[in-house]
Amino acid sequence: MKITDLLKLDTIIINLQSATKQAVIDELSGKLAEADRLNDLEGFKAAILKREEQSTTGIGEGIAIPHAKTNAVRIPAICFGKSVSGVDYESLDGQPAHLFFMIAASEGANADHLETLSRLSSLLMDDKFRARLISASSGEEVLEIINQKEMEADEEVREEEQTSNSSSDSGNSKGKILAVTACPTGIAHTYMAADALKAKAKEMGIDFKVETNGSTGIKNGLTAAEIDEADAIIVAADKQVEMDRFNGKHVIIVPVAHGIRKTEELLTRALNQDAPVYKGTGNDKSDEGDSAKGGLGIYKHLMNGVSNMLPFVVGGGILIALSFFFGIEAADPANPDYNPIAKALSDIGGGNGAFFLLVPVLAGFIASSIADRPGFAPGMVGGLLAAQANAGFLGGLIAGFLAGYVVLLLRKLFSKLPHTLDGIKPVLLYPVFGMLITGLIMIFLVNEPVTAINMGLTNWLQGLSGTNAIFLGLILGGMMAVDMGGPLNKAAFTFGIAAIEASSFGPHAAVMAGGMVPPLGIAFATTFFKSKFSEMERKSGFTNYFMGASFITEGAIPFAAADPLRVIVSSVVGAATAGALSMAFSVTLPAPHGGIFVIPLVNHPFRYLLAILIGSLITALILGFWKKKQK
Repeated sequence: MKITDLLKLDTIIINLQSATKQAVIDELSGKLAEADRLNDLEGFKAAILKREEQSTTGIGEGIAIPHAKTNAVRIPAICFGKSVSGVDYESLDGQPAHLFFMIAASEGANADHLETLSRLSSLLMDDKFRARLISASSGEEVLEIINQKEMEADEEVREEEQTSNSSSDSGNSKGKILAVTACPTGIAHTYMAADALKAKAKEMGIDFKVETNGSTGIKNGLTAAEIDEADAIIVAADKQVEMDRFNGKHVIIVPVAHGIRKTEELLTRALNQDAPVYKGTGNDKSDEGDSAKGGLGIYKHLMNGVSNMLPFVVGGGILIALSFFFGIEAADPANPDYNPIAKALSDIGGGNGAFFLLVPVLAGFIASSIADRPGFAPGMVGGLLAAQANAGFLGGLIAGFLAGYVVLLLRKLFSKLPHTLDGIKPVLLYPVFGMLITGLIMIFLVNEPVTAINMGLTNWLQGLSGTNAIFLGLILGGMMAVDMGGPLNKAAFTFGIAAIEASSFGPHAAVMAGGMVPPLGIAFATTFFKSKFSEMERKSGFTNYFMGASFITEGAIPFAAADPLRVIVSSVVGAATAGALSMAFSVTLPAPHGGIFVIPLVNHPFRYLLAILIGSLITALILGFWKKKQK
């Protein structure tokens, strides 16, 4: 599909009358509505303004690209407007904008439409192309200039493909730099930043590759081998991108607009490794960029669900815990201690609010990790059905993976349909059939047996006492320190959350105690055994006091990476001790996160602090006596 398939004479304004940013948006939107490209003019303008609130689309060099992806668009289209005198569009360079391309993408826009819209953004990085558009005197001339530029760009791509290996084989490269670009809508800035960085890197003689996280998914994904070889990584993004893969590399993190406006500065910083070393959680083991998307990256999909569920866990859990300040039963209207504020806090955070959403959110984001956006709705519905049937977290896990792979199967089946139906697949076919199939399987095959298993787990947790409880605390605490944010750590954490949902508050107290010990133990060791650590390690060790107190186990990772045997063994012993003591002291914790900030909410705060302190000192002593003195 060509740009001129979306930009037509009836969506071109060769002489804009507007003198302000708002007036430009109104005039261009009105032109699209007049050309019957919109379903809802006001809804479309609202979407455009929402995008402008995130960051201006006046990218500088006299260009503005207001854009939105919304169901207010009837037919994907581009509206072009030119202002000879220029308009103050709050551009990044502070200069007036003369060329305006308003991009209207429908919610169900197919890949061809989105690829075409992104190509326009790339072409606008060419100074000569912009100059020719400025001098155009008619709509027909604008279309001719764009058609000619597209043909030239296609020819350049073919030439690049034929000589793609020459620069990397020449040995004259200054260094190897990687980049990732992403913007909220994934239509314009993502590709403009990528092209600007690529062009400047070529000019500077840098071996360079850029991954785009756009509206059509991840393109040109970075591999683990490329990341290992890179001198530094530039992440120019206004939305979340996958970061754990950059653990241990120098990473520059900036808004996507900097990728357009500050290319030379970013590349120079990257060459000089003028950026902090990124500390990831160590969870991402993918070595094929986005190839695990929709594959069998079970752990990756699970962690996508858990990480997106955590805000509900933390916020909801702390609100529930705050309600206990008024009395354990103060949220019950039938109890003499009833307090309306306690009930409100409990309702917002508990089974009618945040905690009610835990299982649906877990399932929805697992499914979306597997099947991208089309998997989200079936996953949410499957998770909701599991929650309503009391199938708990296990039911949510099954619902998420089930929905994700059901949608992948539907994609294969529907790929044989005519291309004219591509637009209705994400808004009609995937949600209807995905929800139907997932829902039927959950109701008739999954919920009943899983509910029975869940009830068995609940009864077991509530019946724990004595040696059994201490042994569970020992295991959970030790798991938190084995990989410090990795699979075992997250498995223990998720188990603790499931226990809270089952109204058993002891296991998660052991989990948090175990998670706080590794960084605190290392901090104590660097303080008491200074001769065993370098000056840099002692400085890093001091920050671990704060990380440990905040329940950030990952603070211990740099030490574990440098000396894995001593650090991990001493951490596991101390963390397991803290977890066992927490259960032995019958400590309960209704909040799932927070470190020392939620200790006032536990039933035995001094016993709990003692358990954490003993575990941390054990870690410090083992590590301190075991390590050799620095030479």
